[in-house]
Amino acid sequence: MGLMEKEIDITRNIKMIEWLKSELLTDVANLFKRLVNGAKEEIHDSVAETLSNIILICYLLGRRLGISYNAIEIKMDNKIKLGLVENHDVEKYYGDLTELTRHLNSSRVKRKEF
Repeated sequence: MGLMEKEIDITRNIKMIEWLKSELLTDVANLFKRLVNGAKEEIHDSVAETLSNIILICYLLGRRLGISYNAIEIKMDNKIKLGLVENHDVEKYYGDLTELTRHLNSSRVKRKEF
C-alpha cells in the first residue's frame, strides 16, 4: 500500500468514525424524544429499533477504533459479572443482569450451532 493509499484509508476511517459518532448522538437524542412521549404500546417497536441501532453503532465504532467485537463482549461480560457480585440495584430489584447473562449465553450457544 502506497503512502497516498494509506492517507486515503486514514482519512476514510476518520470520516467513518465521525459519521458513527454523529449517528450515535442522533439515535440517543431520538431515543430520549420517544421516551418523553411515554412508553406507549405503539412506540415500543420504534424504541426497540433505536436501541438496536445504538448497540450496532457502538460495535462498529469500536471496530473503527481498533477494538475487536470479542473485546467489547468480554468487557460487557466483565461488567455484568461485577454487577452480579456487587448486587447492583438493577439486579437486586429486577434480576436484569441474571436474565441478560442467560440471554447472552443462549445466543452464543445458538451461534455456535450454525
